Amino acid sequence: MLSETPAGPVAGPADDSAPGDGLVKAGVVVFAIGAVATLVTVAPLFLGTDPFPTVAYLVSMLMGVGFALAAAGVLRSVAAQRRQARQAA
Repeated sequence: MLSETPAGPVAGPADDSAPGDGLVKAGVVVFAIGAVATLVTVAPLFLGTDPFPTVAYLVSMLMGVGFALAAAGVLRSVAAQRRQARQAA
């Protein structure tokens, strides 16, 4: 019957995440937050309004933090791949 479920174990989604993938994803999110903050803090310069407080400029520095997180994730992934290649050889 088509409505019956298979009797064997159900295979879940494969875990293809490599070391460093989490850092890269977090870095992208932090970078995006910093990029939006940068656009928001630059807008008053073009619109002729009062600038935002210093906190807004500090949040825009998250772009660099996000870039550093993503770069650390890439380096961690590269190191894991090199270790795996050495073990296979």
